[in-house]
Amino acid sequence: MVRLFTENDLNGRQSVALPRPQAHYLRNVMRKTSGDSILLFNGRDGEWQATLSESGKRDMIAEPVSCNRPQPAADGPWLAFALLKRGPTELIIEKATELGVAKLLPITTAHSVADRLNFTRLNAHAIEAAEQCERLDVPTIAPLSSLQEMIDAWPSERRLLIAAERRSMPPISKFLRHAPPALADGLLIGPEGGYADWELDGLLALPFCFPISLGPRILRAETAAITALGCWQNLVGDVQTETC
Repeated sequence: MVRLFTENDLNGRQSVALPRPQAHYLRNVMRKTSGDSILLFNGRDGEWQATLSESGKRDMIAEPVSCNRPQPAADGPWLAFALLKRGPTELIIEKATELGVAKLLPITTAHSVADRLNFTRLNAHAIEAAEQCERLDVPTIAPLSSLQEMIDAWPSERRLLIAAERRSMPPISKFLRHAPPALADGLLIGPEGGYADWELDGLLALPFCFPISLGPRILRAETAAITALGCWQNLVGDVQTETC
């Protein structure tokens, strides 16, 4: 069944007027008509089954009927990553959404290759990924900031795992299996050129930062982000909760 994200409240008492792009998609791509059912979610009220009705030649209205799934608590990891070129950044947004990230924090570093962010485009990618993977919320995308600005605002109770290449660090699996449980985690992925030595030294001096290794190979930044998130979810996140 088609799933769509909406900003509207979902409570079974209010109709949802769908934006023109969604109405066009339902009518002309998915061939939906009056009386057909779709699923709606807004990140607050769970997932609702809704019945479509047509309003004029181009507009459609969805009538929420019943809540299929209640809204779970947002408890996924945060992902901070050095902003890359458009394609790799969009890939990170898409896969991080599928892998349950609650917040995305794009940053600039000494060796960053990009310094501008198209928030509207990236948020659209996150919404599309959330619709596809059946999660009930869309991750927050923070404004672009520098590494130092991100660190200054980082909540000290949230552990930050730093993927550090070319230094002897414990594998992420060993760290997560043996480190004391944390209330929440974040992951930091550097740029293609790696961290500057002074950046990494400054990070490792912070009490909430912990270096980890992603293996013997030097990974592209987008590969490192996906690998780190997959390992985290499998070892301490909702993958192991659901399947192990």
